[in-house]
Amino acid sequence: MDKGLIVAIAAAVLVIANIVSFTLMKLDKERAKKGAWRIRESTLFIAAACFGGLGGVLGMKLLRHKTKHWYFKVFFPLFLVLQIALLIAGAVLLFR
Repeated sequence: MDKGLIVAIAAAVLVIANIVSFTLMKLDKERAKKGAWRIRESTLFIAAACFGGLGGVLGMKLLRHKTKHWYFKVFFPLFLVLQIALLIAGAVLLFR
């Protein structure tokens, strides 16, 4: 498979995963304000863990959502760091 195609697919997956993660955080924040049905924390974690770490962290910071829960403050940035490390390792292997 062409390296350019691999990079394009990876970039598309990253963009989509982070948009989904941020959007879930935004929807949950809006529902919390209205006292409506909420999105499960496990769903937010799954979205962040599936290469949506940046979207999750941005959702926490920009929307001020889930910032009082230690496990969000610890694991969302950890997901992001691990995902960056995986991307770097993948790039090194791909372009070596």
